[in-house]
Amino acid sequence: QVQLVESGGGLVQAGGSLRLSCAASGRTFSSYSIGWFRQAPGKEREFVAAIDRSGSSTYYRTYYRDSVKGRFTISRDNAKNTVYLQMNSLKPEDTGVYYCAASTYSGNSYADNYDYWGQGTQVTVSS
Repeated sequence: QVQLVESGGGLVQAGGSLRLSCAASGRTFSSYSIGWFRQAPGKEREFVAAIDRSGSSTYYRTYYRDSVKGRFTISRDNAKNTVYLQMNSLKPEDTGVYYCAASTYSGNSYADNYDYWGQGTQVTVSS
């Protein structure tokens, strides 16, 4: 079992940056792919980015929704049981509650395939 805790959200002006962290408990963290999702008021939860679980090398494949490509970067530090989401050039439409989640699948953008979820952290981008 994995427990996830997000942090790093806040209020930022458009064009600014934030770095979200997803800290995980459990000794099997490296066995899970980690995804970030977000939910804006009145909208469905949507996929933002994901990073595959460890394989036989230190390279981790990453995935992004089109609207954040080139602005957001997902990374992981298995020694710290933490995944990061660096968000640059933020836009008002990036506003929402950001959740991290853990999955045993790779390359996974479907929320239903994630087994464990954090409580979320609020990101607000003002125009």
